[in-house]
Amino acid sequence: MAKKTIDDIDVASKTVLMRVDFNVPLSENQDITDDRRIRMALPSIKSVIDRGGRVILMSHLGRPKGTPEAKYSLAPAAKRLGELLDKPVAFATDTVGEDAQAKAAALTDGNVLVLENLRFNEGEKAGSAEFAGKLAAMADAYCNDAFGTCHRKDASMVAVPEAMAGKPRVVGHLVAKEIAYLSDAIGNPGRPFVAILGGAKVSDKINVINNLLGICDAVLIGGAMAYTFSLAQGGKVGDSLVEKDKVDLAKELLAKAGDKLHLPVDTHCGDDFGDIAGCNKVVVAAGEIPDGMEGLDIGPETAKNYCEVIKNAKTVVWNGPMGVFEKAPMDAGTRAVAQAVADSDSTSIIGGGDSAAAVDQMGFADQVSHVSTGGGASLAMLEGQAFAAVDLLDDA
Repeated sequence: MAKKTIDDIDVASKTVLMRVDFNVPLSENQDITDDRRIRMALPSIKSVIDRGGRVILMSHLGRPKGTPEAKYSLAPAAKRLGELLDKPVAFATDTVGEDAQAKAAALTDGNVLVLENLRFNEGEKAGSAEFAGKLAAMADAYCNDAFGTCHRKDASMVAVPEAMAGKPRVVGHLVAKEIAYLSDAIGNPGRPFVAILGGAKVSDKINVINNLLGICDAVLIGGAMAYTFSLAQGGKVGDSLVEKDKVDLAKELLAKAGDKLHLPVDTHCGDDFGDIAGCNKVVVAAGEIPDGMEGLDIGPETAKNYCEVIKNAKTVVWNGPMGVFEKAPMDAGTRAVAQAVADSDSTSIIGGGDSAAAVDQMGFADQVSHVSTGGGASLAMLEGQAFAAVDLLDDA
């Protein structure tokens, strides 16, 4: 999947249309509460403007329904980008309308324009060729630096680069790094290769588990989906979150997996999810969760077992926490696993979403090899999906 990067093309006095992920969290006052996604786009943006090129940035934010909504405006992101670059950043109040067209035409070398939220136009989610054509006409080259949406077929991801056939179409630094880590982990892993999968639902990760069972040496299961596996083995799950309609599926996976699939041997339970700190808590053997209690974390013996497996790994991919990591003491399992991954000699890849939030919150983000910026995209890559948004870009 090696692709040409933004550094590989001549951008002097040329306009680059760059898809970024500025889907940042905003407060009620439209203040950005976490600007990491903007900061992570800086290397690709600077690659263009430092070499005398012009950049038009496009992104989505939130989930507007194809019409403008003030609370989803990208104006705060444009303002913050200007502060980070320490230079003025132009902002268009529409995406392909008169303001965008005028400001794109007026853009000069070394400068940046941010277009308003792509999803304010229904053509974005529809993958509209007409909408894409108007975006494509603004620029001399296309750059995809939005890994979090690489698994989607939105207009800015697929139809725009299709419309720019014959012009340079490349990846940014962020997407290049994501592809390098994730595709190498799947295609050429150091062994033992260990996958850690948590989260709430087996159904969310069925394709990932299926794919990784054929690649990995061990798959460690945590989170609420462990209770569906427990139910499939005839265990008692109390009031735990389970997918009863996925029990047969869990049985099939258990039969297929052999000794590759590692399940919890004990469970940390509580009787009041709303008051985890103050509720009654107990550690029980897996499959023996009492009525009135629900599993909220892997137990200490499971954490110990998992850490032993991780200790010897050469490649680790982790997607999904082991329990309710936001609330002590049910963060213990996730914390133990995070510590083990950080301490290991493995190439360690954290697959975005809650896993990324957990390692960041617990202070391990700088002790792992790579923290993905796209939970859904990293899952799709671990499933073995092809990404049209990347496939059609220029090969290295």
